[in-house]
Amino acid sequence: MNYIKENKAAWEEAFEHRHPGWGEENHIELIHERLPFFCPDVIKELEAIEFKEKTISQFCCNNGRELLSLMQLGAKNAVGFDIAENIIKQAEETAAKAGIDNCQFVSCNILEIPDTYRSQFDFILFTVGALTWFEDLKLLMGKVSDCLKPGGMLFIHDFHPVMNMLPLPGEPAFDEQHLNKIEYSYFRKEPWIENEGMGYMSETYDSKTFTSFSHTMADLINAVSSAQMRVVKLKEFDYDVGLTEAYDDKGFPLSYLLISEKR
Repeated sequence: MNYIKENKAAWEEAFEHRHPGWGEENHIELIHERLPFFCPDVIKELEAIEFKEKTISQFCCNNGRELLSLMQLGAKNAVGFDIAENIIKQAEETAAKAGIDNCQFVSCNILEIPDTYRSQFDFILFTVGALTWFEDLKLLMGKVSDCLKPGGMLFIHDFHPVMNMLPLPGEPAFDEQHLNKIEYSYFRKEPWIENEGMGYMSETYDSKTFTSFSHTMADLINAVSSAQMRVVKLKEFDYDVGLTEAYDDKGFPLSYLLISEKR
């Protein structure tokens, strides 16, 4: 899986090209705000879950801000995993600044999380944009299931697959006068290749290659089911969660929340 090694290099390079101050004040929001870095619909679902005495994790945790935020709900301890070593370093620094000492971070390929974490977690979180970095969701969900305790919960909040069909502002096909235009196939098999940095984090530059993948909702549900997990809740929303507000409230499913449980 050379694309994973290439993505690791691209992410670490993007962090080196990060916008000035990016992520460096996350601890302030963690100290002073209630569940920062989550949108209201996700907060509502998280607050309905009992986290006390639970061991939780986030796969593809980036700089740790969401996992550290989730610690406000009383989990006993947590582990965040991400492929980029320098971004994990910022997560550790943020935890220290926020005074959160029961959350640790590990840099590794998610598909190669060590067996020492088998059946260790009551709750595993994926947030926006994480699943797209994996070509085979069945392999990924197999790792999730391995790491969950029986009865453990998988919680996913992400872009809806329909977002992959819509041209974004800045792309040649985008037309703000015709927002019902579909540009890409829902069943796209070719990977997305990018060499312009990571927009939300970094400046635009001639970057190392990012390779990501489209998945249908069926791909996700089947991958979860094949990993001995059952879907207990699926919600779809008509607003985007990070790419563009252009299509909000236009009748498209743009984001979703999925909760499943290990049998």
